[in-house]
Amino acid sequence: AVFLLDEPLSNLDAKLRTQMRTEITKLHKRLGTTFVYVTHDQTEAMTMGDRIVVMKDGIIKQVDTPQNLYNEPCNMFVAGFIGSPQMNFYNVTVKGEEMTFEDGKKITLPDVVAERLSDHQGELIMGIRGEDIKVDEQNRELYKANVQQAVVENTEVMGNENNLYFTYGGSLTVARVSKYELSQMGDKLEFVFSPTKMHFFDKETEENILEK
Repeated sequence: AVFLLDEPLSNLDAKLRTQMRTEITKLHKRLGTTFVYVTHDQTEAMTMGDRIVVMKDGIIKQVDTPQNLYNEPCNMFVAGFIGSPQMNFYNVTVKGEEMTFEDGKKITLPDVVAERLSDHQGELIMGIRGEDIKVDEQNRELYKANVQQAVVENTEVMGNENNLYFTYGGSLTVARVSKYELSQMGDKLEFVFSPTKMHFFDKETEENILEK
């Protein structure tokens, strides 16, 4: 009635793991039987699972579809665990429409975000995924009032995309940009945060304020 698979691909090389993910998924569809699949590999979970149970220290943190876990994490643990590279986190202070980072840099929040945070002023943790940090001209023009600057400290050329590392707001930050947007170490980078893609977490409970 149920198949239990406990990290079945952990000892395979990368290419064979990819092939076996496809084979197990096809088998699951053909049999129409429930598979309970235990893994520490989030790629396996995200690509194979219909519903994912994220656990920490034996406690269930969130049960949801892969897309919802990625887009609507209920707390900082899920937000940081799902996604590679992990979500960027910053200590911020929110007062009305103004958000101040640990190093004193400021951003003006759009009305829709400020309104949702109206009952959660003061010290919070803001999280944003690397692909939602935009360096292209169109987004910089769209959000020109909030264009920020940093110096690139490292780059990872992934082929289909590039990861740019820099320090901002008191935290090491990674931006995932297209393969055509390559910066070198030491380059000055101008970027914007996609304002509606920001997540806000309670500093004490680490719960996602906007997903409650």
